Amino acid sequence: MSRYRPPAASKSPYITPEGKRALLDEQKSIWLRRREVVAALSAAAAEGDRSENAEYIYRKKELRELDRRIRYLQKRLPDLNVVEQKPANAERVFFGATVRLEDEAGTSVTYRIVGPDEFDREEHYINVDSPLARSLLKRELGEEVEVEVPGGRLCYLIAQISY
Repeated sequence: MSRYRPPAASKSPYITPEGKRALLDEQKSIWLRRREVVAALSAAAAEGDRSENAEYIYRKKELRELDRRIRYLQKRLPDLNVVEQKPANAERVFFGATVRLEDEAGTSVTYRIVGPDEFDREEHYINVDSPLARSLLKRELGEEVEVEVPGGRLCYLIAQISY
């Protein structure tokens, strides 16, 4: 069995202004955290035998994870396009829209379409590349939308759109 993994599909380069600020704040806090980890790592390395030094091993792993995230943010942030302008037609669903959907049973759920770097399930932010968001894009208020999801097919009515 090989370890080859095909490259991941490229993510959409769009982000909201709030999402960009959050990523910049995260990058700044990671650099501050990295300083603390490097200091703790050098103190643990000074203790002697590194092969049985749990503190040293833990800090090396933590530093590796911080560096991985820093590299990702340094590559991703310059490529992002901040979408600040509202669309001319507010009756259609575009990036950044908050959409209230109703299913056949009448239950209502609200989602906001955001970039792949800022989606959050707890706040009902969905990735613009997700099947639901792709099926909602460019649809109008009052339209019915069918979404193919792993669990089957869902049907929603677009009840409200806001930006």
